[in-house]
Formats: sequence, C-alpha cells, structure tokens
Amino acid sequence: MPITIKINKPEKEPESIKIKVGEQKEDKPTQTSIVLKARRTLDGNVMIFDHKDIDIVVMPSQKKVVAFAKELFGDHVYEAQDRLFRFLIKKGVINYDSVQGGNIYSSMEAKIAESKDYNSMQITLFSIGKFIEEERPYFEFEKAYDENFEKRLAEPDPEESTDFDPEKYHDPDKGSIRPGIRPFGIANIYRL
Repeated sequence: MPITIKINKPEKEPESIKIKVGEQKEDKPTQTSIVLKARRTLDGNVMIFDHKDIDIVVMPSQKKVVAFAKELFGDHVYEAQDRLFRFLIKKGVINYDSVQGGNIYSSMEAKIAESKDYNSMQITLFSIGKFIEEERPYFEFEKAYDENFEKRLAEPDPEESTDFDPEKYHDPDKGSIRPGIRPFGIANIYRL
C-alpha cells in the first residue's frame, strides 16, 4: 500500500500541509498554456519569433519544423538551431533521422513525429515554448552584459577614468614644421 503525500495551498487558509495515506489515484492531467510571440500565416503555418538568433516555423501541412537565421549568419545561429533540434529529439517531438539542412541558406528542418494518441502540433508548439523558456536567461544575461558594457564606456566610474586637461598634456606647437615658418631649403623658391 503506497503512501501519497500532497502539499496544497488553499486560497483562504494560511499555508497548510495535507498528507493522504491510502491508495494512489490517477490524477487528471492539468491544462498548461504557454505564451509565445507567434503569427499564423495564410496557409496555416505558425511562425515563432521569441528566440534571439533564429525564427522557428511549424508547418502542420508538411508536418515539419524549420528554423531560419534571424538577421545575422554565423556559428551562433547553427548552434541555436542544433540546441533546438536536440531538445526536440530528447522530448520525442521530431524524428532523429529527419534533421537536415533546409533549402534556404542557414536554415535547418526536421519532420514531426506522428502520434495517434496526442495532438502533435500542440505538443510541438509547447515543446518549442519550453525550449525558449530555457534559453531566455541566456538572452537576458547577454542583453544586460551589453548594456553594462556600453554604460561603462559612455560613463566610466571615477576609478576607471582619468582627468583630461588639454593644456597640461598638449603644447601649442607640435611636430617639426612650425606654422607660419617656411621650411629651409625651399624658402627662396616661393616668393610673395
């Protein structure tokens, strides 16, 4: 006889712990939702724009997921696509052997696994949302780092800067050619 422990937080009572001893009953799965910056195209594809480096398109008609480079091309785009498809493979959403380069430069695509029991499009979108949630702290760190770096360059702390006094460090006449004086040797060539 298994022991089931449930911790609930009632709305009206202060925090309490409920311990149930008895047979374990199967609970109904809870409904979960996720918020994405997405747009549906005219032909039914779902474009997701939440990721910093890639745009993700879920194509229900072709049963595939495609990841495109957002603006810049480079290794970071491929690494983001690789992380996405590895995540979807681990979750069982896409077929491992279907991951390949797309027909558009710097794109990658994979076939969505078919399921008789579940709605594969909802699970795909939910899994992509979970992937973006995992990546979001890295985006926020990079953004904060860049803002801090720019702030340090524009407004440095007193211990990171020096006083600038042009009269202290610069003489009025610099260099070997003095203004107003003709160089020797060609003084006779030019006459006023």
